[in-house]
Amino acid sequence: MSFKERLLIALLSAIMMVAGGCADQRIYVHSGAGDNDLVSLLREEGFRPKVKSSPEAALKAAHEGSAVLLLGSRYPDTTQALSQEDLDLIHGKDLRVFAEFATFPGDTAVSGSGLKEISVERVVVTKELGDSLSPMALLTVNRGVYYEAESDDPLMVIARVAGFDEAVFGLEGTPSHPLVFRKDGNILVSTSKLSDFARLRLMPEKRWQSFWEYVLSDLTGRKVSFKSWPTMIAPAYSRTVSLPASARPEAIRKGIEWFFNGHFLVHPSWKESWLMKYMGDGLMPVGPELPEDAPDGDGSLGVLEGHCSAVYKDGHQAYRYWLRDDVQGESSMAFAIAGELLGNQEWKEISERLSDYSFKEFRDGPRNDPSSPSFGLLSWAYTHKWVYYGDDNARSILGTILAGKVLGTDKWEQKINEAIEANFRTTGRDGFRGPRLEEPGIQGNGWEYYHDRNYVNPHPHFESWLWACYLWQYAHTGEKKYLDLAEKGISTTMAAYPDSWSWTNGIQQERARMVLPLAWLYRVSPTEEHKAWIDRITSDIAVNQVECGAIREELGDPFKGMFGAERCNADYGANEAPLIFRNGDPVADMLYTSNFAIFALNEAACATSDPKIRKMADSLAEFLVRIQVRSEGYKSVDGAWFRAFNYRNWDYWASNADAGWGAQSTLTGWIQSWIITTLALMEKGTSYWDITR
Repeated sequence: MSFKERLLIALLSAIMMVAGGCADQRIYVHSGAGDNDLVSLLREEGFRPKVKSSPEAALKAAHEGSAVLLLGSRYPDTTQALSQEDLDLIHGKDLRVFAEFATFPGDTAVSGSGLKEISVERVVVTKELGDSLSPMALLTVNRGVYYEAESDDPLMVIARVAGFDEAVFGLEGTPSHPLVFRKDGNILVSTSKLSDFARLRLMPEKRWQSFWEYVLSDLTGRKVSFKSWPTMIAPAYSRTVSLPASARPEAIRKGIEWFFNGHFLVHPSWKESWLMKYMGDGLMPVGPELPEDAPDGDGSLGVLEGHCSAVYKDGHQAYRYWLRDDVQGESSMAFAIAGELLGNQEWKEISERLSDYSFKEFRDGPRNDPSSPSFGLLSWAYTHKWVYYGDDNARSILGTILAGKVLGTDKWEQKINEAIEANFRTTGRDGFRGPRLEEPGIQGNGWEYYHDRNYVNPHPHFESWLWACYLWQYAHTGEKKYLDLAEKGISTTMAAYPDSWSWTNGIQQERARMVLPLAWLYRVSPTEEHKAWIDRITSDIAVNQVECGAIREELGDPFKGMFGAERCNADYGANEAPLIFRNGDPVADMLYTSNFAIFALNEAACATSDPKIRKMADSLAEFLVRIQVRSEGYKSVDGAWFRAFNYRNWDYWASNADAGWGAQSTLTGWIQSWIITTLALMEKGTSYWDITR
């Protein structure tokens, strides 16, 4: 090729690139001081963003027809106010602009009380934004702030809407406010900050990636597709990577270290100023996370619940400052077995102190008086000592039993026996106790009233793990009354399955809860019928176990559910709720289902030597190891398991309708401790039953 031909080709290429509006992928940016996720991404993707000190400087430097990003550098305190001169530059040079958290001539810059904080509202797409974002698709900016703007035809709005990943009831009759809209044709405006998507933890990440690809394509006039996407919170492993041999012990270690990463063990230096301040009366014990340098307790003052699902405007997550007895016993169990497995004496000492604290704090008053009808019961919580949930008692008891066996101490044996007997005394003749009893009723009626009553409640969430306690006690004492009552309740419940079962947040969690007493019933009474019951429940769980090991959530008969899917937009965020809207939504629940299923399936596999059940347990364990949270930027969640995981998109997205216990909540007891404990049991090749036999 001659020199003239090469020169001609070069000139034609340059002309075509200029005509495209982004000759060298240069984008002019005002982002203020500090890093910005979008600017960093553009650099990694080969763009050459030219960062300027002010909106005016960026607009003046921009070539005619080029792209300009005016990013909200003063977020969350006040909007950036664009001047008439800025608008004149935009229109005079025909610039394509994204103006973030910005107001315009004639508007007043918004700050302070003029800004609105998102609560349960989500982002709803209202226009087709490329191939991946269709109208009614849902995203979230968490509890970010925004200002109210007017737009007749927004691209995205902020609204309180029901649904899993789409606004199933639409927006008609539902108040909404523009989040992104077009102004004067060539300006895209956002009323909140969207460009720091990683550090603000905007979800779901794939949809925000699609949004920014749409914006950059719109600004540059050419198709933009990002090869990568930055995140500050991610699963420990991808869906397909081969797990190393160390993966399970590492998950256990990281799971215990998370208690320290978040400083969840109460320390005397911040007990009054943080715990007591935010715990209040226990009805909404939510506050900001502890300072990163907060000291860790040693277990003698208990352990907090964990995270609320609320993510604040700076990306940090709210804590639940509450002390519950079940959490103490469960956490004690996890510290004990992890300490033994990994050779950590400090963890074992924390375990002992947590169980000491449990019986000291939650067995006080009438619960410690042998003449009281509530003698031996364990209080629900620090602020609700008159309330007794049988299921919470069961998990605290089971946790302390294992801790004692692992630590080689019988110091709690008498109190464990008293707690089992107290729950047995308040269980009716048909084997059912009901969801909740309270001190005034027990004192007024006497325990005999509850023990002698005819009451049937086929609701495994509340009933089944007390049966497991009774079966364990029968195996250790030989007292047949425990076997008889447990077997009666189990038999009635299995006869009622599935049509007459009540459910709490889903039918899947009820199946998961039922496996444990069935497994232990088979231990003490290995009949064909009892094995058939195990097969029936585990087979129905297996129908919903997908290839990666996750157990898909499932709703039951809506007339039998305590907390079903929302029936209108106003229901969203008003009550406890499932993570899904309809059956088939690709979500696993680590608060109500997978955490208890992994423990129970391991017990059933060890009890029956059934290879199908063993495969289910192993597959679920591998899934849980993969989805454990890893985060360098947000240390308080590093090593946790969030409640929700979307196994289709491999992220932590689901319906966040549950008030306080939504998709990204954590729990030191229910979630963390049962997963850690079961992984440790499986690593040791044993079961709870065998270790405590």
